[in-house]
Amino acid sequence: MTPMARWQEIEDAAPELAARIRAAFDARVHKTIATLRADGSPRISGIEASFRDGDLWFGSMADARKALDLRRDPRFALHTGTADPPEWDPDAKVSGVADEVEPNRFRADIHEAVLIGLSDERNRLVVEVWTPAGGLRRIER
Repeated sequence: MTPMARWQEIEDAAPELAARIRAAFDARVHKTIATLRADGSPRISGIEASFRDGDLWFGSMADARKALDLRRDPRFALHTGTADPPEWDPDAKVSGVADEVEPNRFRADIHEAVLIGLSDERNRLVVEVWTPAGGLRRIER
């Protein structure tokens, strides 16, 4: 079984990364969520998300395809909006499973939180990844 974490656990374990990921999510209202269709193929949809009470939350209209997807298979990936270069600021991704705690309101149980940006010199890609099992790691390319 894949270890999962609440958002609060990420804030406690890696506060600087969590703050930068949250800032990337809060920078724009609209995000993109990937869910799985009944046949297993991916579907992407627009969505809004928010951080409250130590959790990452998102909602859906009752019969929206993304809600139906999540009820059938709760795995998801959520991506922030991305600015165009040269102003490109870091963008973030969170993946895990969605728990429908009340009708049309989902709480994220997080498997992985990722921040992708550029080095200070803006000549290398920097990927910071946090998982409950592996903690924080940084990759430069």
